[in-house]
Parts: sequence; structure tokens; C-alpha cells
Amino acid sequence: MSRRAQIVMTPEEIKDFLADGKVANIATIGPNGRPHLVALWYVPRGDGIATWTYASSQKAANLRRLAQATVLVETGDTYDQLRGVSMECDVELVGDTEKVALIGTELMRRYNSGEPEVATAATQFVRVQAVKRVGLVLTPTKVVSWDHRKLGGTY
Repeated sequence: MSRRAQIVMTPEEIKDFLADGKVANIATIGPNGRPHLVALWYVPRGDGIATWTYASSQKAANLRRLAQATVLVETGDTYDQLRGVSMECDVELVGDTEKVALIGTELMRRYNSGEPEVATAATQFVRVQAVKRVGLVLTPTKVVSWDHRKLGGTY
């Protein structure tokens, strides 16, 4: 068996990994043909993820031109602990303010402590921000994963 085959995550492991992850690195193609790479918070959505960004951002402009992105979520401080999921994705840009607000609300719930005053402030923040933003729903067309912990410390 190849070493590569040993470290591939199962679909369930990928879902769990994305649920535990915090930051997605998202690459789009800029107007000069070069990758434009940004880090964003996200929420798991089906087999992919959803997030939001300012409608005037470079990544939104890139996605209007070519609604495709590559997403990387990874972790690990040493080789034997490296884990990651790379996804080539089709991207839906969501312009409906209510739908954008729903994505923003999911993000605030995921990344805030859940304290009532934080939740109230986050709801107000989301409402104000949703009119300036677009939602991004990233659906994988190809997924590559790795979990070096499966090698048991051997290389």
C-alpha cells in the first residue's frame, strides 16, 4: 500500500476535520492571472464551507469573474501531526441580504463564546454588515486530504 493511501481521510473524517477547523485559506485568481490568497473564518456547509466577504473585496471581484476557488484548511506543528483538506470548489456568490445575514449569524455563533451580550452585539453587527457583504458558498469538485497521524510516527 502506498504511503499516500494510508493518510487519506474518510469522508466522515473530512467532515469532522472541517467542523473542528477555524481558518480556511481561500485562493482565487486575480486579474493578473496570479493566485490571490486570503484567510477567512468559515462554517461547514454540506461537503464544503460557507463564509462572507465585503462585496467590494478583491476576492469577490475575482469570483465574479471566475466562480472557482481552492480552499485549504490545515493544522499540525510537526510532520507527524500534519492534517489537512484541500478542496477545488465551485463558488456561489450570495447577494440576497437575508441569506448573507444568515451566513454572518452562523459565523458569529461559531466564533463567539455564546454569552448573551456577545450574541446580541453580534446580531446587530451582522445586520449592519450584511448589506455590505456577499455570501460565499464553496462546493467541492475535488478533495485531497491527509492525516499524518495515521502513519504512527513512521515515515
